[in-house]
Amino acid sequence: MTIYDFNVLKTNGERFPLYEFEGSPVLIMNTASKCKFTPQFDDMQKLYEQYQADGLKVIGFPCNQFAEQEPGTNAEAESFCQINYGVKFPIFAKVDVNGEQAHPLFDYLKKAAPFQGFDESDINAKLLKMMVSEKAPEWLVGDAIKWNFTKFLVDQQGRVVRRFEPTDSIDSIKSSIQELLQ
Repeated sequence: MTIYDFNVLKTNGERFPLYEFEGSPVLIMNTASKCKFTPQFDDMQKLYEQYQADGLKVIGFPCNQFAEQEPGTNAEAESFCQINYGVKFPIFAKVDVNGEQAHPLFDYLKKAAPFQGFDESDINAKLLKMMVSEKAPEWLVGDAIKWNFTKFLVDQQGRVVRRFEPTDSIDSIKSSIQELLQ
């Protein structure tokens, strides 16, 4: 199984088969417009611009499961990203990433790249763990996505190669992308 086995919805409700990304590395993330990590849209857009010519695709899926930080419509979420952060990569329709209503793509991603734990030496990771404990303790267990801006890097064959937590550095993401492109 690969990400090419899944279909997602565009913000207009149109079905989009992920096999259209075949042959390209893809960075997939769940997003929110009212989150502490929302400024990461800047970094993701920069990565997209830097590696787009090499085939990198970056795609976002708004999610309202974490403290209701994406309350708007699909169109509002997409527009927010474009207006406030100049996002040019695709933003798809809102999804759930955990629980019984989780989109099958995210169930696959979580199984392919399980949660590796919080980096207790990183203050931001410690703060994230505390926030999850307070606001969504049900996501602390297992491979659940812990918060918005969890990212999954997929290789050119559609296989998940790495999971990045919201507190992981842009440099670690960048170096993983560079390895894939070599």
